Amino acid sequence: MRILGIETSCDETAAAVVADGTQILSSVVASQVDVHHRYGGVVPELASRMHLEAIVPVVQQALSEASLKPEMLDAVAATQGPGLVGALLVGFSFAKAFAYAHRLPLLAMDHLEGHLYSALLSDPPSVFPFVALLASGGHTGIYYLKARGDYQLLGQTRDDAAGEAYDKVAKMLGLGYPGGAVIDRLAQQGDPQKIVFTRPYLDKERFDFSFSGIKTAVQRYIASNPETWVAAHRADIAAGFQAAVVDVLVHKLLHAAKIKRCRHVAVVGGVAANQGLRDRLAEAAAHKKLCLHIPPMALCGDNAVMIASAAHHYLGDPKSTSLQDDVYSRHRRTVCEPDGS
Repeated sequence: MRILGIETSCDETAAAVVADGTQILSSVVASQVDVHHRYGGVVPELASRMHLEAIVPVVQQALSEASLKPEMLDAVAATQGPGLVGALLVGFSFAKAFAYAHRLPLLAMDHLEGHLYSALLSDPPSVFPFVALLASGGHTGIYYLKARGDYQLLGQTRDDAAGEAYDKVAKMLGLGYPGGAVIDRLAQQGDPQKIVFTRPYLDKERFDFSFSGIKTAVQRYIASNPETWVAAHRADIAAGFQAAVVDVLVHKLLHAAKIKRCRHVAVVGGVAANQGLRDRLAEAAAHKKLCLHIPPMALCGDNAVMIASAAHHYLGDPKSTSLQDDVYSRHRRTVCEPDGS
């Protein structure tokens, strides 16, 4: 069963063909980093325009690399939300037209669900039930996954997402956009003990996050020190910031595993590519005798493989989408309390 996946929720135009849910036949991602870099963040209107330019050649390339013609596909899957509405409309509308023209089933997929199930594409793949940390530029949450299609959001960020905080701190330090990778690299050159920021745990027994405070703490630290000092100690600032964020993410994930009595834990989303987080989680999971699952680097950021892979398990059920369906900007799931079943 070969599914064409399309993902345009933010600033990557992505298309992929996946067979039987796990066999990646092609994966194409057109990044807009160079376009948005000068603005220090994603400009929604520009993102939409870039998607319009890229969607046709990206899909054509994905089909070409998979050596398939449209009539050889079994379904089309596209991200319906959450994300930037203008960006989502490009990919979702294209998928509707493509499915209609080629008489293929259309599957509308949740962007976050795609990220969660990318844990099943890790090596080794995760095993149900498991808890997952989903951390990206727009979302941060802890999820409990009982089985396919059966998952709970245990807690989420109340303000900035982890990746968003990375981008903002990188901008403060003059490091440009996107900030996650550059801060991660810079932090490895610094001393995380030299400049210590308070850990924003909120309530250690619950699973909500708040990264607005740590962002403000870094801003105040920079403002209260001479520019020459800040320039000379950027690596230490980055290391201190990253240590604070990573400590919170790791604590919440491992606490969720304890509460839900799960042996398997996963981290997914763009922040899952952060080497500092990966190393810290590997160490902590080994200490707790937990099995850690992280997708390959190429599947951590926004991609269409995760959309096509997740869609495979909805073939033939009411998940099939009407051409009248629309995109949505916010996640539709309800937050469950930690003791929710």
